[in-house]
Amino acid sequence: MNDLVVEMRQITKAFPGVVALDNVDFDCLRGEVHAVVGENGAGKSTLMKILSGVYEPDSGEIRLEGKTVRISSPYVAQQLGISIIYQELNLLPDLNVAENVFLGREPRNYFGFLDVRSLEKQAQGVLRRLGLDIDPRTPLRRLTVAQQQMVEIARALSLNSKIVIMDEPSASLGGQDLERLFEVIAALKKQGVTVIYISHRLAEIFEVADRVTVFKDGKVVHTSPICEIDRPTLVRLMIGRAFSETFPPRGKDFGEVVLSVRNLTSGNVLQDVSLELRRGEIVGVAGLTGSGRTELARCIFGARKIDSGVIQINGRVAQIKSPRDALKYNIGFLTEDRNEEGLVLGLSVRHNAALPSLHQRQRWGIVDLAAEYRTVQSKARDLNIRTPSLNQNVEFLSGGNRQKVVLAKWLITNPDLLIFDEPTRGIDVGAKSEIWYLMRDLAQQGKAILMISSELPEIIGMSDRIIVFHRGRVVGELAGADATEEKVMMLATYGE
Repeated sequence: MNDLVVEMRQITKAFPGVVALDNVDFDCLRGEVHAVVGENGAGKSTLMKILSGVYEPDSGEIRLEGKTVRISSPYVAQQLGISIIYQELNLLPDLNVAENVFLGREPRNYFGFLDVRSLEKQAQGVLRRLGLDIDPRTPLRRLTVAQQQMVEIARALSLNSKIVIMDEPSASLGGQDLERLFEVIAALKKQGVTVIYISHRLAEIFEVADRVTVFKDGKVVHTSPICEIDRPTLVRLMIGRAFSETFPPRGKDFGEVVLSVRNLTSGNVLQDVSLELRRGEIVGVAGLTGSGRTELARCIFGARKIDSGVIQINGRVAQIKSPRDALKYNIGFLTEDRNEEGLVLGLSVRHNAALPSLHQRQRWGIVDLAAEYRTVQSKARDLNIRTPSLNQNVEFLSGGNRQKVVLAKWLITNPDLLIFDEPTRGIDVGAKSEIWYLMRDLAQQGKAILMISSELPEIIGMSDRIIVFHRGRVVGELAGADATEEKVMMLATYGE
């Protein structure tokens, strides 16, 4: 019991229309990696926000190293040695690495001016503790997402944190970057730091965690050493039923070509890219981070400038210079960052779902609100969006339901082409299956779907064809039925 660092007892927290936490007990030991899992909306992130000072509980007690504490703000949490690293990185891209690590705590000289030499030296020391070979003078925007995440961890370490909460830290990582994250977590353990690890990637849980706690419907339903539970049991506890990570059957008898890309070039990130996509077909786009997959999607949607090449939609050359133009060609784009680019978090489900199609229901600049409600209600029913009402702000929905709201807003526009960039990132296992079957159902309705994913099982399981990128070029194509993870990775690491 002397190793007990965190004790949270009888924690309760309610929001309008929902009890997020119902008398929850949770504890952590010094130097352990404690995984926290559950479906979106199960309460795990709410508990972590209480521990990190974002929310205060309605009732309950928190003890740190045996002492009762009140964590009234993130600043108080930092002073108590608690840091949280969110999936959406909280860094300033125009500052360098050292400035981000010590933001708000920069060393000053005798005259009160910034001591740049001391700042860089201290930052270098923190980076070395994590085994990171990053120049502290490097502007943050020049780093990869994986490196930026390491800077977030370095900042937490610079605060002398005893507890580091990682919320979906691997969502944007894969391959060597993921291994590097695990190495950093192992280094933190050796230094006696407690890591609370939230992830929907269950394979990682079994690789990195010492213990696991399962949340469901705002309650803790299980806690045990990871060695005492298997994956099927863990999933059954999370979603309340047996679950098999199977994919819907692949499509057949595809229709005419909806999207044709010929010799597309954009800056130095896309070079001479050609591909085509037929009605009823799901084409997966695979490749390592930075290979040009997302840039391709943004070019097709008019969110990135094209230097040369031709895009044809339904056999006609398309002049797409902005997302507004893409709408005219019946294209929908579900971006990889649904919170920043796909939704307006301060607006309701109804307003978000209605945004791209407002012109369909307005006359003389006045929106027919009754028609808007009927349209959104119908689509919410079709997609099984779980929300207390259509007037609920989307920020209070789970990740899976937010993704369905993004999908609803594009389906209301009746698109011919749908681009999914990381369709199930940050979504729990039960909601993933729903999204997969929705995508296949849309393809069977005649939609053409271009899917970008970093998860190889998803790419292989969902794709009718797979196009593999490497350094901005298409380096291979595989039939979905013939693809394996080894074949995809061989192409994705082409020439390396």
